[in-house]
Amino acid sequence: MSGRRDPHERTEPTLGRLDDLDKPAPPVDDGLPHLVVDERRPGGAMPPPRSRTPQGPRKRGWLIPVLVLALIGVATALYLQQDRLRNLVPSTELNDTLSQANAALDAGKLDGTQGDSARELFEKARDQQPDSDQARDGLRRVGQAEISRADAALTAGRLDEAEAALNVARELLGGGNDVEQLSQRLSQARNPQQQTDSLVERAQQALAAGKLDGDDGAGPLYRRVLDADRNNAVAARGLDKVGDGLAAQARQAISDNDRAKANAIVDRIAILVPGYGDLPSLRAALAENRKQDDQAVATLVQQGNEAMRAGRFTGEGDDNALARFRAALAADPDNADAKAGLGQVAQALIVQANAAIDSEDDDQANRLLDQAAKLAPKSAELAAARARIAGGGKSTAAASASGGNRLPVAGDDTPAEASMAVSPEQKARVNALVRRAQQAAARGDIMDPPGDSAYDLYRNALSIDGNDASARAGLQGLPGQVETQMQQAVANGNVRRAEDLYATLSDLAPGDAAQGDLRHKLGSAWIDNAVQRAAQGDRQGAFQSLDRARRYAPDDPRLQSTYERIATGR
Repeated sequence: MSGRRDPHERTEPTLGRLDDLDKPAPPVDDGLPHLVVDERRPGGAMPPPRSRTPQGPRKRGWLIPVLVLALIGVATALYLQQDRLRNLVPSTELNDTLSQANAALDAGKLDGTQGDSARELFEKARDQQPDSDQARDGLRRVGQAEISRADAALTAGRLDEAEAALNVARELLGGGNDVEQLSQRLSQARNPQQQTDSLVERAQQALAAGKLDGDDGAGPLYRRVLDADRNNAVAARGLDKVGDGLAAQARQAISDNDRAKANAIVDRIAILVPGYGDLPSLRAALAENRKQDDQAVATLVQQGNEAMRAGRFTGEGDDNALARFRAALAADPDNADAKAGLGQVAQALIVQANAAIDSEDDDQANRLLDQAAKLAPKSAELAAARARIAGGGKSTAAASASGGNRLPVAGDDTPAEASMAVSPEQKARVNALVRRAQQAAARGDIMDPPGDSAYDLYRNALSIDGNDASARAGLQGLPGQVETQMQQAVANGNVRRAEDLYATLSDLAPGDAAQGDLRHKLGSAWIDNAVQRAAQGDRQGAFQSLDRARRYAPDDPRLQSTYERIATGR
């Protein structure tokens, strides 16, 4: 091929290497000196190369929606976990209660009824925060301490003390090997084989003397023998005779219309002679007798309610609500409807007293409040009305129109004259008392301890300023707080605490219709407690729980079946 190019051949243009586009052009050698211009920056650094495309901001635009979504996710997680996060915040009141409980435990004050024992304080802490691990662990440690106390008492021969400590340990720990071993040791200590003949002889002597029940009665003595030796035929025959004697007493009590005595005797038969053949017929006779009495009492309660609607609250004779409700209680001292009726009479008298205060008739108001105090001495409404008289002021027109029952509102722009006359120092004192009362109510110290309870602190505040809105509202709001705490105690299975709170509620708000449902819930909780104690082997404690259940829910269908199941051991 020759080196000549064809004149008709077309040469196509070329771009060269695209990778070298960004490279600087090679210097042209034109024979002149070359100058290099250097754009210096601080520190001698070369300027960064500029981006040739304006797409940097577009690439970062997706960050904004992602950040928004992340914030929404964090906020949602915080909302869903708010209860858990709230528990991470230390509670001063809870910590104070736990500190007192631990101090009582260290001091050996394990159980009691004054509110200052380790068990009571740990239970209060559990009520304040139901999921508190410290409270649960504290109750477990109290149970272990009770086991140690029972062991020491048993070793020293103090059997009653050992049994009491063992029962508390069983309630707190729910049984366990230590509890069962101590229970067996205690049973052996109470009923050693060498004492069996002596117990049988004492029981026979008591039976011959007609002493069927009691500490040295034939029934308990025979029962002790059978608890230690289930196959002792002499004790079994002796208990049947005890059952016959007690059944005769129960029928006589039914004939005398002494329902309380008849119930107590039948319950003792169920405990001492659970398999007694006539027990079902005695129960049926009691039910029939109760039905007849209930009809008579229901008629009296109905008449009392009719008198209430007619405005005949009190008066001479028996044609008024007070007389009818008292007659119903005379026939059935535990009748809840009759007790509520008396509370309603007291509330009506307080309403009338508030109206008299609005009319500046303090003498008439005092007379009405004195009558109400005989029926409901611890009523929150009664205390608030007393404070109004002591304060010397009148309520607002709206409160007067509602009979004086409207709760005062903080910041009311129509204060009473007495409140206007309170000095700044007194007002500061009132505010401090109200804060202490609110803290006491949150701790559950509603009526106790005296002087430092929410009830007393609110009353002290009102004694300084009888028309202070926050003090009066706090006092009148105590029943609602007590009801909430009682519901929580029932839910936690703390029936003793629930029972105390129910009694407090009955004192603070007598006649409240909502208490009927609470009363039945309390009775049902005691039945649950009886079943639990029976499962732990504490038959005596189970029957005691059922006795309490009957006080609050005598018509609960579970009551009878639970009695029979525990008595027969099924």
